[in-house]
Amino acid sequence: MRLGRRLGSLLRPADVVAATGPLGSGKTWFAKGVGLGLGIPEDIVITSPSFALMNEYEGRLFFYHMDLYRLAGLEEIRTSGLDEYLDGEGVALVEWAERCPEILPAWTITVAFSFDGPNRRCLTMEGGHPRAIRILDALA
Repeated sequence: MRLGRRLGSLLRPADVVAATGPLGSGKTWFAKGVGLGLGIPEDIVITSPSFALMNEYEGRLFFYHMDLYRLAGLEEIRTSGLDEYLDGEGVALVEWAERCPEILPAWTITVAFSFDGPNRRCLTMEGGHPRAIRILDALA
């Protein structure tokens, strides 16, 4: 959550974070941290959008927390309208982004989650676009 909060504090309108990795690896906890970094009040509960597909929160920017786990592919994602939030006025965090990477803009920051033992997680962050690189450099 601390790393998510630091990342959230650096994000600007239209930034996109793709969270990838297995079930239970910490994607939603990370999203909670990003929300805090975006100024979402601590008393607002940031929950997994698995069934709703997207939860929207308001802080210093809108935070669009999306989940692609239950969607079957590009056509279903486009039909849902989720892709329309990826270049808007807010910040989008997409859980299970590996299910449809073609919807992600070039400036996306990817955060890959993996297990490093029963109680440890490993996060790998990357992005090749100049905006993503600036944000990642600021985290270092």
